[in-house]
Amino acid sequence: MNWDVFTKLSPLEIQAHWVAALVAFALGLVIFSLKKGTRLHKALGWTYVTAMAVTAVTAVVVRQSGAGGGKPPLFGFSPLPLFVPPTFFGVGGALIAIRNGNVKRHRARMIGVFLGALLIAVGVSLAPGRRVYMLLFGGPVEISAAVARRGG
Repeated sequence: MNWDVFTKLSPLEIQAHWVAALVAFALGLVIFSLKKGTRLHKALGWTYVTAMAVTAVTAVVVRQSGAGGGKPPLFGFSPLPLFVPPTFFGVGGALIAIRNGNVKRHRARMIGVFLGALLIAVGVSLAPGRRVYMLLFGGPVEISAAVARRGG
């Protein structure tokens, strides 16, 4: 793992996106393991929703397709913003469901958001040449070349 991908190769909006996504992922795992309806579940749930909102909003401004500055695929944007509307609809639907006492729908929506917005988006992010791929699997020569191209 090479943190230069995160610190030198990723602009602030991508760093914020990564941090929020990691917080949401970790909280999601914890929340799914907790007893439901407790104060802790609710408090962590609101923190999770906030982290998901930050993740979704910052996904909109993620521009480069690859850490090396490759050609962006969608009018200069990453494909990750495609997950923003389903994330907001899923979280919003889950909040409405629980306010109306529909625990089954709340659970289904939150599991859907977790699996869709986090796991599928991570799968997209692991494509060769993208920052997450380079963070986990990039070699020092490849990362150094990308940092040099970026001017870091």
